[in-house]
Amino acid sequence: MRHPKGSYILGIDQSTQGTKALIFDAGGKILARSDLPHGQIINDKGWVEHNLMEIYYNTLQVVRDVVQKAGIDRSLVAAVGISNQRETAGAWDRATGEPVCNAVVWQCARGEEICRRLEKDGAANVVKNRTGLKLSPYFSAAKWSWILEHVPGVREKAERGGLCCGTIDSWLVYRLTGGKEFRTDYSNASRTQLFNILTLKWDEELCRGFKVPSQCLPEVTDSNGFFGETDFDGFFEKPVPICGVLGDSHGALFGHGCHERGMTKATYGTGSSVMMNIGESPVMSPDVVTSLGWSADGRVVYVLEGNINYTGAVITWLRDSLGLISSPWETEFLAREANPEDRTYLVPAFTGLGAPYWNTKARASLLGMSRTTGKREIVKAALDCIAYQITDLIQTMEEASGIQERELWVDGGPTKNEYLMQFQSDVLGIPVKVPEAEELSGIGAAYMAGIRAGLYDWEEIFKGHMTSCFQPKAKPEDMAELYMGWKEAVAKTLAGKSR
Repeated sequence: MRHPKGSYILGIDQSTQGTKALIFDAGGKILARSDLPHGQIINDKGWVEHNLMEIYYNTLQVVRDVVQKAGIDRSLVAAVGISNQRETAGAWDRATGEPVCNAVVWQCARGEEICRRLEKDGAANVVKNRTGLKLSPYFSAAKWSWILEHVPGVREKAERGGLCCGTIDSWLVYRLTGGKEFRTDYSNASRTQLFNILTLKWDEELCRGFKVPSQCLPEVTDSNGFFGETDFDGFFEKPVPICGVLGDSHGALFGHGCHERGMTKATYGTGSSVMMNIGESPVMSPDVVTSLGWSADGRVVYVLEGNINYTGAVITWLRDSLGLISSPWETEFLAREANPEDRTYLVPAFTGLGAPYWNTKARASLLGMSRTTGKREIVKAALDCIAYQITDLIQTMEEASGIQERELWVDGGPTKNEYLMQFQSDVLGIPVKVPEAEELSGIGAAYMAGIRAGLYDWEEIFKGHMTSCFQPKAKPEDMAELYMGWKEAVAKTLAGKSR
């Protein structure tokens, strides 16, 4: 399936806050982007929802906008790739395509009681051993279970085979293909807590445990498979294939070019996702989760992943709650001006600690302050704690996989902070690589589609990436001492003690 040299790839990145469309040229360069936010529906219980139809209509609009902004001939769009927020659970009528309720967002923990019941029945180990995931309302299964249990008429519709339960990728595929295709890819399926990552099939026993009929779930397709065709509700004269679908973190791993066993990326956002490619065989760990990175041409790639609650959000806390800074850009200057001998540690357990500690009851602490500790030292401790948490996860993954990390690929807003990137390299003792391109999730899905469409070559398309590289500069023994202090601070925080 070869296309003219002037062909383009359309990328859609549907995230928690909004939807963006990207146009890529024949060399994989982004020519234009268009964004639209969607509403965050939050009630007094803290439940978080999204309007599925708003997301769909926004997708159509950003596609129209980006094509016009790029000034391209829409008939030369060769293929579509989709990256998406993961775990968010939607449910809609199979015949009409109308949602039966708002989507339950990944942040929403309303399925907590369902998980407690399953844990009481002894299901936690079964879930972990088959899906690679800790039993948690974070994942899609408990959210669908809640919908089926609480939304009137939905259970009956499901039992008649008239309900679709899908993540955001399968929702967009369904709507964009006019209801002809109900598909998800392996990366998204592996985050639902209903997909057996060993057999590579929906797990009937888990479906029964969560009371989600497997007939409601989408067909699982290679990440570079054929997901149907779309004309974006008549905007294109001829339909184009959707042939690249990836969850957002998986898209970033692929977009970085981390295609070989042992290659790792860290996405620095409000929280952070650290993901390591562990090859074609799964590795289970009690401290991080195991998922599918992608499946391409029938070959699956497994990953280890850990998620951190507070990384970029720590910088927001400095600004909004403490008033120590007015802009995130101030943190770099302040950290460089701080007393290098100060040993203040911030453990940002504002809502508990995520992987690898898994302690929801822990609360944040500032430890090791002296009389001379001031604003600069607290800001420095806030930046340092981001690097320490990333290091915690990478060391955990190294121990679980037996792989010694050689370099770390990074993306996200905080990677513009050169102090943080240099400290990250120093504490890890390995190079940290920051790509010039920012849209790594969208790049991953678009490149996957472009490779499938024959427009891009798998090896060549990643060679043109421009990166900055931070090399370790500090003495290893000094960094080992600092990191040991961090581990002691975490231990005291978890014990409820202060230094």
